[in-house]
Amino acid sequence: MSSKLRILPLGGLGEIGKNMTVVELNDRIVIVDTGLMFPTAEMLGIDLVLPDFSYLRDRLDDIEAIVLTHGHEDHVGALPYVLREIGIPPAIYGGRLTIGMVRSKLEEHKLRDVPLRDLSPGTIEEAGPFGIEMVHMSHSIPDACAVAIHTDLGPILLTGDYKFDQTPVDGQPADFARLAELGSEGLLCLCGDSTNADRPGVATSESSVGPALLETFSRAEGRIIVTCFASNVHRVQQVVDAAERLGRKVALVGRSMRKNFNIASNLGLASAPDGILIQPREIEDYPDDEVIAISTGSQGEPLSALRRMAHGDHRDVELHSGDTVVFSATPVPGNERSVNETIDRIFEIGARVITAADAPIHASGHGYQEDMKLMLNLTRPKYVMPMHGDYKRLRLHAGLAEAVGIERERIFQSRNGVPLEITAGNARLGDDVGAGMIFVDGLELGEPDDAALRDRRTLSADGVVIVAVTVSFEDSEIAADPEIAFRGVPFGDDEDSERLLEELADAVEEAVEDALDGKAREPALIRKDVHDVVAKLIDKRLRRRPMVLPVVVEV
Repeated sequence: MSSKLRILPLGGLGEIGKNMTVVELNDRIVIVDTGLMFPTAEMLGIDLVLPDFSYLRDRLDDIEAIVLTHGHEDHVGALPYVLREIGIPPAIYGGRLTIGMVRSKLEEHKLRDVPLRDLSPGTIEEAGPFGIEMVHMSHSIPDACAVAIHTDLGPILLTGDYKFDQTPVDGQPADFARLAELGSEGLLCLCGDSTNADRPGVATSESSVGPALLETFSRAEGRIIVTCFASNVHRVQQVVDAAERLGRKVALVGRSMRKNFNIASNLGLASAPDGILIQPREIEDYPDDEVIAISTGSQGEPLSALRRMAHGDHRDVELHSGDTVVFSATPVPGNERSVNETIDRIFEIGARVITAADAPIHASGHGYQEDMKLMLNLTRPKYVMPMHGDYKRLRLHAGLAEAVGIERERIFQSRNGVPLEITAGNARLGDDVGAGMIFVDGLELGEPDDAALRDRRTLSADGVVIVAVTVSFEDSEIAADPEIAFRGVPFGDDEDSERLLEELADAVEEAVEDALDGKAREPALIRKDVHDVVAKLIDKRLRRRPMVLPVVVEV
């Protein structure tokens, strides 16, 4: 039987986040990444957004392994939910830091005895019909790797997030040699990061950020609060190094910030001089010009440390005039509004704000157009499938592939749920298997069209009206005046409110009397009549459509 390889994206195409890809060879499966995405403003009450992994339900026996490219939430955050819903596969592979961070995450979810495997770059691990290889890359977190999956049709390469940083902080640039070897051996397909496909040139080196941070800090007279991604260990390390040069103490603020730095330190990937680290509660014990706090919250997350500082409800740190807040990150697409709200609140307090627009204090972890061209030229793939980006960036990435000489018919722009199917000598996009999103609300998983979410949208837009009617079915008449309560329904003034309440009460009484009409009716039918008359009258008077909840009490 001739082999058939399927590369099925379940997330990460047409969006920034929730990256997850299924690689399938003759019904055997390797999963690369299990990421999540944070909810947008209209996803009311939703905590997290996961890829729709329905395709994998009841297929645990077909899964050989899960491979994680690096430790960012948009690549590993959904793993606990996948394991709970699908089951635990024979092995989960990743770099040292990635596995350390994932182990901590799984323990929080009370998932133990999970077969986590540290897979060093250069080693090929057999997993059924696949050979799994990690290829070291540079990114904004240590231990980032591309994943080469070897098959009998040839190797495919999923780049994960990367850039070609020639002077990385840890002194370990991407493995150019291995990428070129894969190209010489005949790379079957490149699934490449498209995040910065709209940015010309070459990505800035992470090592250039350190001197800029030092210069920025040296001009600050009071406290300094630096916010960046908690997983950007190299950035945190450069802040610690600058603090040491300036004789300042460092407080790590935010649970994920402390946890990630501790994990990296235990693995030898980060370090802090003895005595430089203090607890957040100790910040007030030192003069303002002797402290730097490194905080979570660069994306304006509602529960993050910086957001809580800005709103005066953080337990240990309260921002005040004279502070300097340094945003050593740029907003992820979709987070601009919440970031700007946080910045505006900091200005209101009287603190100074410095962003990447004011000083070169941030470097993207994703390659620019020239980095992406270099990846294409090093690996010389037979087929290209742009990944990790919205549709604009996927299309621009496809254009870059064509610019370096790859024929248009060998470049496949897809979307979540549509697999690239490769056989000997041929490739095409297959049938859509469906891949939407799954919402996490507390501990529950749900679909986007869940009735609860629709109700939340209605409540947030127009409020709710509760109507209680007391009926004597024995006498077939109303036993008490209707009670009507509004929540979140806007009125003009108190007089308008009273007038509408009286009008609604009269309309409800009339509707119930008509429904009873001298004989008993089912309460469900009376509730429907009350709902319809109240909804119609409010729409007519207020041009609003609140949720109407009729209650019929029998006496």
